[in-house]
Amino acid sequence: MKTLTKILTVGILVLGMNLSQAAEKVTAGAKGGRLLENDSPRAEFFVEKDRTVTLTFYGADMKPVPVQDQSATAIAENPEGKTKIQFEKKGDVLVSKSPLPAGEKYTVVLQLKQTTDSKPKNFRIPLNTAICEKCHRPEYACTCGDD
Repeated sequence: MKTLTKILTVGILVLGMNLSQAAEKVTAGAKGGRLLENDSPRAEFFVEKDRTVTLTFYGADMKPVPVQDQSATAIAENPEGKTKIQFEKKGDVLVSKSPLPAGEKYTVVLQLKQTTDSKPKNFRIPLNTAICEKCHRPEYACTCGDD
């Protein structure tokens, strides 16, 4: 009986790990960024060359749609501390008012609201702007699934 319990426990743990890995699969955005798993219109998180962040929104057909009531804030959790980043509407996208802090391999927690009265949804994005050798995307948007 103990053996059966151990086998079932291990099986459940392995299944849970496989499900969590499947949930972490990154979807590519049109600009080369990370397409977030939010309700339509879906947002693409893209770090520009000047380290500002652009959020572009796409409809179900994956064509860009203008920003409506969406809003966002982010917290960069770099080794020197946490930095709050505000976003503003510029044209048809949301753009961070300030660049991400220097450095790599820290987490950016993005809070996205689809409408002014909707509940915000949080996304944890491991920031690494190095280019993946296989898919040629920044590591934060890598679609290979390699760690």
